[in-house]
Amino acid sequence: MTLDDTDHRILGVLQQDASLSNQDLAAAVKTSPATCLRRVRRLVEAGVIERRVAIVSSERLGAGLTALAEVTLDRQGAEHLAAFEARAVADSAVQQCYRVSPGPDFMLVLHVADMPAYDALVHRLFTQDANVRNVKAFFSVKRAKFEPAVVLPHVVGSSRGTARR
Repeated sequence: MTLDDTDHRILGVLQQDASLSNQDLAAAVKTSPATCLRRVRRLVEAGVIERRVAIVSSERLGAGLTALAEVTLDRQGAEHLAAFEARAVADSAVQQCYRVSPGPDFMLVLHVADMPAYDALVHRLFTQDANVRNVKAFFSVKRAKFEPAVVLPHVVGSSRGTARR
Protein backbone atom coordinates (compact mmCIF):
# COMPACT_ATOMS: atom_id res chain seq x y z
CA MET A 1 0.00 0.00 0.00
CA THR A 2 1.35 3.39 -0.97
CA LEU A 3 0.73 6.23 1.47
CA ASP A 4 0.63 9.86 0.42
CA ASP A 5 0.98 13.09 2.41
CA THR A 6 -2.71 13.09 3.41
CA ASP A 7 -2.42 9.53 4.76
CA HIS A 8 0.68 10.53 6.73
CA ARG A 9 -1.09 13.60 8.15
CA ILE A 10 -4.05 11.45 9.20
CA LEU A 11 -1.74 8.91 10.86
CA GLY A 12 0.24 11.64 12.59
CA VAL A 13 -2.85 13.26 14.09
CA LEU A 14 -4.45 9.93 15.07
CA GLN A 15 -1.27 8.85 16.85
CA GLN A 16 -1.58 11.93 19.04
CA ASP A 17 -5.36 11.74 19.60
CA ALA A 18 -7.38 8.83 18.22
CA SER A 19 -10.51 10.10 19.98
CA LEU A 20 -11.07 12.93 17.49
CA SER A 21 -14.33 12.89 15.60
CA ASN A 22 -14.08 12.45 11.85
CA GLN A 23 -15.06 16.13 11.45
CA ASP A 24 -12.23 17.30 13.73
CA LEU A 25 -9.74 14.92 12.13
CA ALA A 26 -10.67 16.16 8.65
CA ALA A 27 -10.21 19.77 9.75
CA ALA A 28 -6.83 18.98 11.34
CA VAL A 29 -5.51 17.33 8.16
CA LYS A 30 -7.16 19.85 5.84
CA THR A 31 -9.39 17.49 3.88
CA SER A 32 -13.12 16.89 3.56
CA PRO A 33 -14.86 14.68 6.13
CA ALA A 34 -15.90 12.18 3.42
CA THR A 35 -12.32 11.88 2.12
CA CYS A 36 -10.98 11.57 5.65
CA LEU A 37 -13.45 8.83 6.58
CA ARG A 38 -12.71 6.89 3.39
CA ARG A 39 -8.95 7.10 3.99
CA VAL A 40 -9.17 6.07 7.63
CA ARG A 41 -11.29 3.05 6.65
CA ARG A 42 -8.73 2.13 3.97
CA LEU A 43 -5.87 2.43 6.50
CA VAL A 44 -7.76 0.19 8.96
CA GLU A 45 -8.65 -2.40 6.29
CA ALA A 46 -5.02 -2.49 5.09
CA GLY A 47 -3.81 -3.07 8.64
CA VAL A 48 -1.81 0.18 8.77
CA ILE A 49 -4.00 1.21 11.71
CA GLU A 50 -3.98 -1.91 13.86
CA ARG A 51 -6.30 -0.64 16.59
CA ARG A 52 -7.24 2.44 18.58
CA VAL A 53 -6.66 2.34 22.31
CA ALA A 54 -6.56 4.55 25.38
CA ILE A 55 -3.15 4.78 27.03
CA VAL A 56 -3.75 4.45 30.76
CA SER A 57 -1.37 5.97 33.30
CA SER A 58 0.01 3.19 35.49
CA GLU A 59 1.34 5.84 37.88
CA ARG A 60 -2.14 7.24 38.54
CA LEU A 61 -3.45 3.72 39.09
CA GLY A 62 -0.83 2.85 41.69
CA ALA A 63 2.12 2.19 39.36
CA GLY A 64 2.94 -1.44 39.90
CA LEU A 65 6.16 -3.03 38.76
CA THR A 66 7.60 -2.91 35.25
CA ALA A 67 10.32 -5.34 34.24
CA LEU A 68 12.22 -5.98 31.03
CA ALA A 69 13.16 -9.63 30.69
CA GLU A 70 15.67 -11.32 28.39
CA VAL A 71 14.63 -14.92 27.81
CA THR A 72 16.93 -17.56 26.31
CA LEU A 73 15.61 -20.97 25.32
CA ASP A 74 17.51 -24.26 25.23
CA ARG A 75 16.09 -25.28 21.85
CA GLN A 76 15.48 -22.64 19.17
CA GLY A 77 13.61 -24.69 16.60
CA ALA A 78 10.68 -22.91 14.98
CA GLU A 79 8.17 -24.97 16.96
CA HIS A 80 9.93 -24.21 20.27
CA LEU A 81 10.11 -20.48 19.57
CA ALA A 82 6.45 -20.43 18.50
CA ALA A 83 5.37 -22.37 21.61
CA PHE A 84 7.07 -19.98 24.01
CA GLU A 85 5.86 -16.94 22.09
CA ALA A 86 2.26 -18.19 22.19
CA ARG A 87 2.45 -18.67 25.96
CA ALA A 88 4.05 -15.26 26.49
CA VAL A 89 1.59 -13.26 24.39
CA ALA A 90 -1.35 -15.02 26.05
CA ASP A 91 -0.26 -13.79 29.50
CA SER A 92 -1.86 -10.46 30.45
CA ALA A 93 1.27 -9.37 32.37
CA VAL A 94 3.29 -9.42 29.13
CA GLN A 95 2.78 -6.01 27.53
CA GLN A 96 5.25 -6.49 24.69
CA CYS A 97 7.03 -9.54 23.28
CA TYR A 98 9.87 -9.40 20.75
CA ARG A 99 11.92 -12.16 19.15
CA VAL A 100 15.44 -10.75 19.01
CA SER A 101 18.80 -11.62 17.57
CA PRO A 102 21.63 -11.88 18.46
CA GLY A 103 21.67 -12.61 22.17
CA PRO A 104 18.58 -13.80 23.99
CA ASP A 105 15.69 -15.28 22.03
CA PHE A 106 13.03 -12.95 23.43
CA MET A 107 12.72 -9.55 25.09
CA LEU A 108 9.58 -9.07 27.14
CA VAL A 109 8.12 -5.95 28.71
CA LEU A 110 6.22 -7.07 31.80
CA HIS A 111 3.88 -5.12 34.04
CA VAL A 112 2.61 -6.60 37.30
CA ALA A 113 1.11 -5.22 40.51
CA ASP A 114 4.03 -6.02 42.82
CA MET A 115 6.86 -8.46 43.55
CA PRO A 116 4.55 -11.37 44.57
CA ALA A 117 2.74 -10.95 41.24
CA TYR A 118 6.13 -10.97 39.45
CA ASP A 119 7.04 -14.16 41.33
CA ALA A 120 3.79 -15.77 40.17
CA LEU A 121 4.56 -14.71 36.59
CA VAL A 122 8.05 -16.23 36.83
CA HIS A 123 6.57 -19.54 37.95
CA ARG A 124 3.84 -19.75 35.32
CA LEU A 125 5.86 -18.45 32.35
CA PHE A 126 9.49 -19.37 33.00
CA THR A 127 10.07 -22.09 35.61
CA GLN A 128 7.28 -24.36 34.36
CA ASP A 129 8.78 -24.35 30.84
CA ALA A 130 11.62 -26.88 30.61
CA ASN A 131 12.85 -25.15 27.45
CA VAL A 132 13.59 -21.83 29.22
CA ARG A 133 17.34 -21.86 29.87
CA ASN A 134 17.89 -18.36 31.26
CA VAL A 135 15.90 -15.28 32.27
CA LYS A 136 17.58 -11.99 33.04
CA ALA A 137 15.20 -9.35 34.40
CA PHE A 138 15.71 -5.62 34.77
CA PHE A 139 13.31 -3.65 36.97
CA SER A 140 12.29 -0.12 36.05
CA VAL A 141 13.01 2.50 38.68
CA LYS A 142 11.85 5.38 36.46
CA ARG A 143 10.15 5.67 33.09
CA ALA A 144 11.88 8.57 31.36
CA LYS A 145 9.95 8.24 28.08
CA PHE A 146 7.07 6.25 26.69
CA GLU A 147 6.03 7.12 23.15
CA PRO A 148 4.09 4.53 21.17
CA ALA A 149 3.84 6.72 18.04
CA VAL A 150 5.61 5.53 14.89
CA VAL A 151 7.92 8.08 13.27
CA LEU A 152 6.38 9.16 9.97
CA PRO A 153 8.00 10.92 7.02
CA HIS A 154 7.93 14.71 7.31
CA VAL A 155 4.79 16.11 5.76
CA VAL A 156 4.71 19.72 4.58
CA GLY A 157 2.09 21.69 6.50
CA SER A 158 1.80 19.25 9.40
CA SER A 159 3.09 19.97 12.86
CA ARG A 160 1.47 17.11 14.78
CA GLY A 161 2.82 13.60 15.11
CA THR A 162 5.44 13.64 12.40
CA ALA A 163 9.18 13.88 12.35
CA ARG A 164 11.85 14.05 9.68
CA ARG A 165 13.63 10.79 8.94
